[in-house]
Amino acid sequence: MIFGCGGYSNSSSGSEQDISSVAKKGDTIRIANDSLEYEIIIIEPGFNNWLVTQFPEDYYTQGFLENRNRFLVAEYNRRVLNATQHPRDLYIQQIDYRDDINYGKEVNYLLFMYFKYFQQRYKQKL
Repeated sequence: MIFGCGGYSNSSSGSEQDISSVAKKGDTIRIANDSLEYEIIIIEPGFNNWLVTQFPEDYYTQGFLENRNRFLVAEYNRRVLNATQHPRDLYIQQIDYRDDINYGKEVNYLLFMYFKYFQQRYKQKL
């Protein structure tokens, strides 16, 4: 499993229209936004098949997704840093998710759904 979401710009502008690259191959989802210099990559067996069975992106508001992701990323990162109490093979690297960047609804949706999948598949409670 490889997962990364990082932002490097102080700009708070951005939307789904800014997304310059979306590629899906098997169980890999990659979304990149060159103008905001971020990338999210999800490589997880079965994630794509699971994702199509969930509520669509339009079911959630961007605000809801951002609020949930702030909490989930913080807890996930806490577990990465506390490797003695959590499985190191599940909590590999920190996620750089910044509040001052508007990643857009699609990125927030995929991140939120990944956390739901992660919790179900690996029986983790974030």
